[in-house]
Amino acid sequence: MAGILRVVLGDQLSPGLASLRDIAPGDTVLLAEVMAECSYVPHHAKKLVLVLSAMRHFAAMLAGGGTSVDYVRLDDPDNTHSLRGEVARAVARHGPAAVVVVEPGEWRVMQDMNGWEQAIGCPVDIRRDDRFLCDIRGFRDWAAGKRTLRMEFFYREMRRLHRVLMQGDEPAGGRWNFDPENRKRLPAHIALPPRPPASHDAITREVMALVADRFPRNIGSVEGFAFPVTADEAEAAFEDFLRYRLPYFGDWQDAMRGGAPFLFHSVIAPALNLGLLDPLDLCRRVESEWWEGRAPLNAVEGFVRQILGWREFVRGIYWLHMPEYAGLNALGAARKLPAFYWSGETKMRCMADAIGQTIAHAYAHHIQRLMLTGNFALLAGIDPAEVDEWYLAVYADAYEWVEMPNTRGMALFADGGIVGSKPYAASGAYINRMSDHCAGCAYDVKDATGPNACPFNALYWDFIGRHAERFADNPRMAMPLRGWAAMPAAKRAALRARAAGLLATLEAGGTI
Repeated sequence: MAGILRVVLGDQLSPGLASLRDIAPGDTVLLAEVMAECSYVPHHAKKLVLVLSAMRHFAAMLAGGGTSVDYVRLDDPDNTHSLRGEVARAVARHGPAAVVVVEPGEWRVMQDMNGWEQAIGCPVDIRRDDRFLCDIRGFRDWAAGKRTLRMEFFYREMRRLHRVLMQGDEPAGGRWNFDPENRKRLPAHIALPPRPPASHDAITREVMALVADRFPRNIGSVEGFAFPVTADEAEAAFEDFLRYRLPYFGDWQDAMRGGAPFLFHSVIAPALNLGLLDPLDLCRRVESEWWEGRAPLNAVEGFVRQILGWREFVRGIYWLHMPEYAGLNALGAARKLPAFYWSGETKMRCMADAIGQTIAHAYAHHIQRLMLTGNFALLAGIDPAEVDEWYLAVYADAYEWVEMPNTRGMALFADGGIVGSKPYAASGAYINRMSDHCAGCAYDVKDATGPNACPFNALYWDFIGRHAERFADNPRMAMPLRGWAAMPAAKRAALRARAAGLLATLEAGGTI
């Protein structure tokens, strides 16, 4: 009797994957490195190393346990370089009774997968991805009939459902959300824990050489690669976070410090989004740190909200609104992405630091993404499609299901309010409050219209002015709109002129 071909995608590296639970003797697991997935955006070199090395380690783990594994390498001369092509070749090699696979995270892959059965002439069983804590269908049920969808209310339902940080029927500590306690500026004297050292085994070194050879023009470098590529490495990194970072994470999770990429953040999203860690297990272990008195509630709740709330919410939004979501551009933004997003070459110290560390590490934390690179793109009216591609390319944890709602929704307000109730627009004052970037910057954060004025200031007020009519009925925009309306006409004109000059420089390919 013919066995089953069980296809595992590159971000499904979980032993408990639904397609592997009923594996039997005679079945074969297929993993394939294909150029279509390596190049649909110009991925950061470290992201490519992460995914390919993690895939090879996962395949080795399965094979070491006695599973028959068919692994197709990127440099295999017979590689068709598409998932469909490699599944078809594997079907021809093994003659399986059926193909079993778990639903992918991205819409484009799902559309292709829906055509596999007809293309390869073999039954295809697409199973639900139950590694997430809210099923796609369950999210649709929760969203049904609601005029607006807000993460906070979804998050509370998830807390109740999974019994995380609950005391009976009430939230631990009497509040659902401790975000107001998580917005402190990081004092200069606070020492930061070192990042756990990386260990490159033969598999990772081989992949680093492959990526350096095949993708020499991609952003970033393979040098300094330090992400976990196995479940054991990811567990060790998370234990390091619990011990050395979690107790301080809450107070300073929104803070920024020049030259300090990681602060007290866990940096586990790349491993989590590959399937190397279990999200509910992470939440329960963080919760235990509070119950045991080793971490404060604002730190623990902040972490749980990111995993149990935000991560699950944006995935639900993505699948609820695709494919239309990918074309939304509510603010009519159309400018090209400035070249400095790819080089980090800008006089704005905050942007140079955030982009520079992105180039170096394929990582930036959520405030750097939202309130620096995202905020600038929002204020400057950058085309959401170009911003989408940049975020998807440069960050090691980025897959379209998590990237697009964060970028097109949260950062750019291109979805018109599906994800957030207001645009997260801010001037230089916010950056100055939450970071040390403004000290020593070429621009003056306290000036808005002069030749050395912080670009964020004029661009912020220009954004408010040009969208004033649109946001007139939004109560969360009332304060900046009142500020704009109360300004003397001459000041408004000076702000708009400064913004126009900055935008003209960008449109001409210049640097600010």
